[in-house]
Amino acid sequence: MTDTTSTVSDPVEAADLGQLGYRQELERNIGTYESFAAGFSFVSILTTVFQLFAFGFSFGGPGFFWTWPAVFVGQVLVALMFAELAARWPISGAIYQWSARLGGRMWGWTAGWLMLVAQVITVAAAAIALQAVLPSLWSGFQFAGDDPSLASKSGSVNAVVLGLILLTVTTVINAIGVKVMAIINSVGVTCEIVGVILLVICLFWRSERGPGVVLHTQGLGGSSGYVWPLLISGLMAAYVLVGFDSAGELSEETRDARGTAPRTIVTAVVFSGLFGALLLLAAMCAAPTIAHDSEMSTVGLPYVVTERLGPVLGRFFIADVVVAACVCTLAIQTATTRMVFSMARDRVLPFSVKLATVSPRFRTPINAAVVVGVFAVAVLVLNVFQPAMYTALASVCIMLLYIAYLMVTVPMLVRRFQGFPKKGAPNVTTAAGKPLFTLGRWGLPINIAAVLWGVFMTVNLGWPRAAVYNPVGAPHWYLRYFALLALAIALAAGAVAYWRQRYENDAVLASLEPEVEAEPA
Repeated sequence: MTDTTSTVSDPVEAADLGQLGYRQELERNIGTYESFAAGFSFVSILTTVFQLFAFGFSFGGPGFFWTWPAVFVGQVLVALMFAELAARWPISGAIYQWSARLGGRMWGWTAGWLMLVAQVITVAAAAIALQAVLPSLWSGFQFAGDDPSLASKSGSVNAVVLGLILLTVTTVINAIGVKVMAIINSVGVTCEIVGVILLVICLFWRSERGPGVVLHTQGLGGSSGYVWPLLISGLMAAYVLVGFDSAGELSEETRDARGTAPRTIVTAVVFSGLFGALLLLAAMCAAPTIAHDSEMSTVGLPYVVTERLGPVLGRFFIADVVVAACVCTLAIQTATTRMVFSMARDRVLPFSVKLATVSPRFRTPINAAVVVGVFAVAVLVLNVFQPAMYTALASVCIMLLYIAYLMVTVPMLVRRFQGFPKKGAPNVTTAAGKPLFTLGRWGLPINIAAVLWGVFMTVNLGWPRAAVYNPVGAPHWYLRYFALLALAIALAAGAVAYWRQRYENDAVLASLEPEVEAEPA
């Protein structure tokens, strides 16, 4: 492990981190609200629901609403598992660190690598959201051609231009310091929360029908019944309700991380789930039509907002979506940068020495932030050449996230059968002197449910359906199996990267074997 000498002014938490094997290099400037904002802005319901509402409605109609609470409950189970781990191992690169300490070095490295690949793609997916909203706000944002559709040549090129601008800005912010990032992110999240509340109120005020609309399934399902389209439409909620673990990613920069991170991980997913459910319900109550073959299935929520609230008020909310998309991209890039930093610090990534370097002036891993930005732009460029490929890739990244989550909850369940958390372990408390978050006797049944949920959604996300992975009907047969192919490619690329570092870093990797004690020393 690295030298445990503190380099910043919080000796208590620096010593705590030192007991976990790491030197305090990053600066602890994040409070409770900033930590919550990190998780909430990664989910960014305003951005993602605007993007994906049409997808869910096109398969499930108004009844697809019920997939949201189902996914929400499943993800709360996962969040509770993460909260327990965040209290015991408050370390950057949370998914990687937790899975390594629970399942061993190879297991943890694989989870970290899959999470890293998924996060880079997610950064690009968040950045491309600007193309879905900025040109509709003002035509002057369409720099290339006159067709803003992402499926068109001019739209795809313009998406890269806008995404490049945004990623340049977010990379600079990440380089300047975590406090600047936290302030910008917190302001953005506040705007998003206020915007969601006002939008829900306005849509309910302009309601065309009552809440019973969510029971409407007429004309959907056909001879196969409604279950199959409901499973597909449920992917919309699965795409949205991820990333709440970002609060754990920033643990080394959070004050009283053992007490703060567990609360904010759970709070982020709970608030996202509740606000998202209200937004979906309000949208379907206010929609001009609920016909399956209408613009509800092609344009989605932006259509409802502009038609029911008019151009002026509609533009106000679209502007709020722009703010949400920007802070969402910022939060995801920050979380990804911390994952790169954490893995590089353990010397398990190529060019680890450079990627693990922390700026002595800004206390940030600048090189890691730049690399994440560059790779995100490279992914973004794919949309210029093959929009269907980009859509499939964006879908695959969510499956990789769920697999990475599973690689935490599965070994955690195994360890529970071995006595985790171990009774009689050292009496560790938060910096405020409070007991660590624990589920107690509920830990085992919730852990079992979280694993079953993760397996179910991973299969649902990866199932080779042309409707999901090749919806444009282009003659690309391989896109139907793109989830499985992408997983194989990601693992193969990871194997190359892993074995490149394996022998020269054997001593460091050995330190990531499962711990004998479930509690930190």
